Amino acid sequence: MDKPVIAPSLLAADFADMASALRLVEASGASWLHLDVMDGRFVPNLTFGPKMVADLRKRSSLFFDAHLMTVEPQSLVDSFIEAGADAISFHLEACVHAHRLLERIRAAGKLAGISIVPSTPVAALDELLPYVDLVLVMSVNPGFGGQQFIASSMAKLRALKELRAKRDLRYIIEVDGGVSAANAGEVLAAGADALVMGSAFFGSPDPAALVRSVLG
Repeated sequence: MDKPVIAPSLLAADFADMASALRLVEASGASWLHLDVMDGRFVPNLTFGPKMVADLRKRSSLFFDAHLMTVEPQSLVDSFIEAGADAISFHLEACVHAHRLLERIRAAGKLAGISIVPSTPVAALDELLPYVDLVLVMSVNPGFGGQQFIASSMAKLRALKELRAKRDLRYIIEVDGGVSAANAGEVLAAGADALVMGSAFFGSPDPAALVRSVLG
């Protein structure tokens, strides 16, 4: 992508006032909205489903970045396509027929993403990289916000950047977990294009200033 983006994560917002959270993201200058969909099975938490996404879609033109942290993502993809997500990522660890699902998402005109947890190496993505629009690197163990960035994630970002150049691919590199103003510069330098920020964004006294400071 031409320039990096920040994707504030609604996981860190006030679930009783999503409309205000949406307005805050729009006013900050961030262009993406990260939607963490958790099922209580793949990760030990529950968040929201496609109706929430559809309702938010009616109120915003932000780029909706849906991250399915669920088992059997193939059973949910169509509902999030219909709800208005612009990008849909699912976990490699949760899907046997990942290539088929990536192609299904792409056929619907959406960006197709694959995500990996900290224990999954970049090498596991080798066969899929030509078919993805986005690779989402989890830099914390997924399920809860406010965790510390796992330092070894930097090597994954560098590896994905090198593979993209070496193989002449075009995927976006996104990172999710523990990203803050303090480490954003290093994360971007390692290869990230999209930074998911939850607690750092919604806990900031001035989210717009945060976005400006990170993106320049």
